[in-house]
Amino acid sequence: MPHPGTPSSQKPPTSRFLESLDRRRFLEVSGVGAVALVLGTAPFTGRTTPAARLGKDPFTLGVTSGDPLPSSVVLWTRLAPEPLDGEHGGMPDAAVEVEWELAEDERFAKIVRRGTELARPDLGHSVHVEAGGLRAGREYYYRFRAGSHLSPVGRTKTALARSALNAGLTFAFASCQQFEHGYFTAYRHMADEDLDLIVHLGDYIYEYGTDEYTAPGGNVRHHVGPEITTLADYRRRHAQYRGDADLRAAHAHAPWIVTWDDHEVENNYAAAISENRGEDPEVFLRRRAAAYQAYYEHMPLRRSSMPKGPDMRLYRRFSYGRLAEFSVLDTRQYRSDQAADDGIKPPGDEQADPARSLMGRRQERWLTDGLSASDARWNILAQQVFFARLDFTPGEGETFNMDAWDGYLANRERLLEHIDRRGVRNPVVLTGDVHASWASEVAAEPRGRNLATEFVGTSITSGGDGSDVRAETPALLAENPHIKFFNNYRGYVRCTVTPETYRADYRVVPYVKTPGAPIVTRASFEVADGRPALEHVGGSPVKSGAETVTHREHDRIATQRDLAG
Repeated sequence: MPHPGTPSSQKPPTSRFLESLDRRRFLEVSGVGAVALVLGTAPFTGRTTPAARLGKDPFTLGVTSGDPLPSSVVLWTRLAPEPLDGEHGGMPDAAVEVEWELAEDERFAKIVRRGTELARPDLGHSVHVEAGGLRAGREYYYRFRAGSHLSPVGRTKTALARSALNAGLTFAFASCQQFEHGYFTAYRHMADEDLDLIVHLGDYIYEYGTDEYTAPGGNVRHHVGPEITTLADYRRRHAQYRGDADLRAAHAHAPWIVTWDDHEVENNYAAAISENRGEDPEVFLRRRAAAYQAYYEHMPLRRSSMPKGPDMRLYRRFSYGRLAEFSVLDTRQYRSDQAADDGIKPPGDEQADPARSLMGRRQERWLTDGLSASDARWNILAQQVFFARLDFTPGEGETFNMDAWDGYLANRERLLEHIDRRGVRNPVVLTGDVHASWASEVAAEPRGRNLATEFVGTSITSGGDGSDVRAETPALLAENPHIKFFNNYRGYVRCTVTPETYRADYRVVPYVKTPGAPIVTRASFEVADGRPALEHVGGSPVKSGAETVTHREHDRIATQRDLAG
């Protein structure tokens, strides 16, 4: 989502550059060698350095786990004694052996798995352990050792057994954490929740240089360096974000399922097309390859997601028994260029063109095939951009966000028609991107029969402190009656799933520009099995400007469990 002041340029005709680009030509122009192209699928033949030679603590970026299956989970760390050294993080240009342990208890008295992995320079000295042979729905603890240095301890949990239905699932989802706009206090509160899982929906980092994207009232922290474009740049930026202790605490607290949006590479890019529409696609793909590699290096992803040059398979599926199935989407890498030169625009023929896709045809078939085959009670789409219809112009006329699903009408209609025709059970859409909380009922046509529900989570920090509402909120909600909730504070959404109900609690903090904000549940909604409608069960669904909660009231908020009791 662009920020105010983002420049726009005239775009060239939409092309299928990614599909037609000769891979040998890409390697020639990019300087990306064969090792980087396959990123470690061949045996490592480079130098190794004994871990005992490491002087400083290499575990400055913490630990995390992710991509949980019933019998397996990924354990992650990256060795970086000097994390803001972008090229190698203060590590030698050689591989280092890293030991890992997985236990049933926090004191590691009952170790169930252990092993050794190479932290390799071509992968930024990151480690991705696919620990298998585990029991379903079980809590485990893990740690790493390099020489005399021991990492922090992380907690993880495997997915439910494939036949499970009656167990519950509690997870949180978040997005949009512009480092300069505030402190990651919401993650500290997330680490105090009793969670089985954390889902991140994109904009994990922002690519801008120092103070290029300014929050209202000014930035409170600052990016290191100018706008990032190279592998060393992206590594440094990821490391700077991981330097936040609250983010590291959330990473160590529960397994993560991650996907990206645009700022992991560049604002509002579309496939091989840069935000600067006149840029040579080959030049942009060099940047995209660097960004994708750095993203893989810093996330708890499996080898099946390892990038190959400028391509990376990130859409994938996770089942929590017969209770819930997550379809994790990638709406950036394969999308058609935005209609009408991007931005908030009136509807037009390009917006409705059936040849255009937000997901790409292959991912679209993967999604619809998976939804048809699913026997899950709740089918959850973890994705990036606003799914429900959102008309920004009250009264006469219409305008829509061409970067969201509203800019790809045929793709959305195909998906909703499939959900309707195949009787997909309880589809729930999770969304980030827009730096505010929303809750919507989704119909195939405006004011038609509900087919799904959508929960849009606010940002962790992006946009600064925020507010209860914006001046345009009442008119916007009146124009879009299927939208049942809006809030402009920062935070995350906690979801509790049972066979009977899906509950979403909007957890918000009153400020992010200083540390230590309290957290409250601003509103709660439930969806009943078999009924795609939102029931407001806690908090206040709509507030007027006169009732806006201000920064000065944070002491009062801290004493309340909920803002509305």
